Amino acid sequence: MDRLCAVKAATALLLVKLVHTLVWALFAGLIVAIPLASFHGRHAIAAWSAAAVAGEVLVLAVNGCRCPLTAVAARYTDERHDSFDIYLPPWLARYNKVIFGTLYFAGIAFALAHWALAAD
Repeated sequence: MDRLCAVKAATALLLVKLVHTLVWALFAGLIVAIPLASFHGRHAIAAWSAAAVAGEVLVLAVNGCRCPLTAVAARYTDERHDSFDIYLPPWLARYNKVIFGTLYFAGIAFALAHWALAAD
């Protein structure tokens, strides 16, 4: 019976990691899309991308700066290294918020500046 529970836990962890990685990729893509969309004059897409990421930032803030999927993954393993809950290199998982937070705010600043210049 313990083997069956271990297999179920491993399968559940794999599924959570896959979903978490897909969600991460979506938001990473949206962050990259903000300045690119703005550069191409697609300011509405840039704004919607920024708003979607802001929603994710709110979710993280409400959850103590952790993704809720991290807590779900923690139910299925005792591991707690930087990437135990997602398929990312440990260094990227460790510095994810710093890297993508910087890109997010830089992208918004670029989009706002580009939009203001385009309005002239």
